[in-house]
Amino acid sequence: MSSPTSSAPASSSGRLADEAARRRTFAVISHPDAGKSTLTEALALHAKMISEAGAIHGKAGRKATVSDWMEMEKARGISVSSTALQFEYGDCVINLVDTPGHSDFSEDTYRVLTAVDAAVMLIDAAKGLEPQTLKLFQVARDRGIPVITVINKWDRPGQAPLELLDEIIERIGLTPTPLFLPVGIAGDFRGLLRRGEEGAPTEYIHFTRTAGGATIAPEEHYTPEQAAEREGDVWLNAAEESELLSAAGQDHDQELFLAGHTSPVIYASAMLNFGVRQLLDTLVELAPPPRARKDVNGNPRETTQPFSAVIFKVQAGMDTAHRDRLAFMRIVSGEFERGMVVTHAQTGRPFATKYALTVFGRERTTVDTAYPGDVVGLVNATALAPGHTLYVDKKVEFPPIPSFAPEHFAVLRAQSAGKYKQFRKAIDQLDSEGVVQVLRNDVRGDASPVLAAVGPMQFEVMTARMLGEYNVETQLDNLPYQLARKTDAASAEELHRQRGVEVFTRTDGVLLALFSDKWRLQYIAKEMPELTLELLVAGTE
Repeated sequence: MSSPTSSAPASSSGRLADEAARRRTFAVISHPDAGKSTLTEALALHAKMISEAGAIHGKAGRKATVSDWMEMEKARGISVSSTALQFEYGDCVINLVDTPGHSDFSEDTYRVLTAVDAAVMLIDAAKGLEPQTLKLFQVARDRGIPVITVINKWDRPGQAPLELLDEIIERIGLTPTPLFLPVGIAGDFRGLLRRGEEGAPTEYIHFTRTAGGATIAPEEHYTPEQAAEREGDVWLNAAEESELLSAAGQDHDQELFLAGHTSPVIYASAMLNFGVRQLLDTLVELAPPPRARKDVNGNPRETTQPFSAVIFKVQAGMDTAHRDRLAFMRIVSGEFERGMVVTHAQTGRPFATKYALTVFGRERTTVDTAYPGDVVGLVNATALAPGHTLYVDKKVEFPPIPSFAPEHFAVLRAQSAGKYKQFRKAIDQLDSEGVVQVLRNDVRGDASPVLAAVGPMQFEVMTARMLGEYNVETQLDNLPYQLARKTDAASAEELHRQRGVEVFTRTDGVLLALFSDKWRLQYIAKEMPELTLELLVAGTE
């Protein structure tokens, strides 16, 4: 391959640019129970990846969605891992990275947001903006990721359409610009009014329910005049609301959307498959294709330059028969060809890509070629960790992925001394995946590492996987710490002498000081301002 500074053959560069332009890579962010996994399946259903949605009405007969593969996920009906789905829709290739549905796994979602070009913010029509949605929206905003808003569950009772839009403006300062408005109040979802220029209705899309929402909802399209005759005041109310939004300047502007100032809005019911095709069409038409990404030196890596990629997620145990380890990489530039030998930026060592896959739940398909924006899983990538860079030709390295500030801490021990080797192996591998942060110091030793997590459910995943994948029973003892701050070697010596403080080294070499509570932290910071006490990631606490 040619170097980044030389001119690539016009045909090759043009083909790469064309392939990148076809890609739409996005994640869905929301509060738990807003319907993320259901929406993921609805999108796959509309793309004809599956013939029937996995989510059905009624908890007693509820199936696990195909994007949820971990036993804990199936048992609890939540997503605690990230899954990458790829499918073609029209002339585009959609890369949808599903994210954990529980707030305890927000760090995993943060990693996903480093690998996408857009986000879909899913809001429950009855509950409005919730804490986890706000937190993840801020991450998307900080990363400059444009956001499309879907107000979900419109088939159930909820707030008024314009009230929800006002809440978005007031609480996060984002201007919502609906492309579609619901016809019928929340709980009486008849269809969608498509908005045209200056809010003028252009058509009415009427949906028909299917049994359990398991198949694509049939659509009928009517002119505004036909809609008024068919729906009467319900249609007229929606049309008036559209005019009010235009008077307030809430019409779509592509430049403002890409700049993160506005958000196109669609009202939907993922469970009934209402509004799902409209979301797919919006992603294709409005979401940005892959763009240049800055390396550690601030230089842009263009999509047409030689191959480079970022690892954003590592997951083991997806195939219980083989116990393999899958590293998900987002391709930043160039063309990926299975079998190509790339360089691992962190070690300088070559890495062979013989086993490359796309993943749909537990289903795997071998990938032979991939392009910027695509997400590819590399099998048995033991040396790779989130934030690592792969490349060919001249060296490039992308910035590491920051860790969230942990808020829960516990000591982990093996129940049997005879399982110590397996215990160490399991700790090292799950640590490299980023399941939890692993902390050590000389006092506690390697036999009793301290686990640090954003939420306690991360500990449950850790212990369950150690038993299920490594046959190691463990004992977990919570520690009386609530906060962590990054420190340095000079400050660590003094912090060691303070009551209610303990200093550890994280696996990546970062020194973390743990504090019993915020008052202890405030007291030490006030009395000893010369000590280094830094937040891990701004805005996460």
